[in-house]
Amino acid sequence: MKEKVQAAIDKIRPMLQRDGGDVELVDVQDGIVTVRLRGACSGCPMSQMTLKNGIEKLLKREIPEVVSVQAAQ
Repeated sequence: MKEKVQAAIDKIRPMLQRDGGDVELVDVQDGIVTVRLRGACSGCPMSQMTLKNGIEKLLKREIPEVVSVQAAQ
């Protein structure tokens, strides 16, 4: 499943990079995907919206086993 998640994240990455940000896959466990937002995304006030409405939504659509996406601490 980790490979599927990484492939889906690779589809999202160019959109984030256009705005100076990036996303890194940290872990996948029991359907919970942990990512680290980088660059402009790491300090952006909209990062939670990007995480839930962008990344999580796409991952759930492409990989039904994904339960949620959370940011690494």
